[in-house]
Amino acid sequence: MSNTRESDRISAAQQTLDTLHDISQLLNTQLDKETLATCVGMIESGVNPEALAAVIQELRRESQALNVQPSTNSRH
Repeated sequence: MSNTRESDRISAAQQTLDTLHDISQLLNTQLDKETLATCVGMIESGVNPEALAAVIQELRRESQALNVQPSTNSRH
């Protein structure tokens, strides 16, 4: 593959990721570009998109629950 063709491919992939990120922002998914790129890569590798979305939602719920729990070390 020539350098020009490879450069064009990388440019097209970056434009696609930029567009996906714009859509992601409009939908308020709270996914940054790096996370979005990871998700896209996983889906391209065969991961079920609905299962991936469910895992992300569950991780967010667990993270939120951990942030809400009162600290047991804060008693004086």
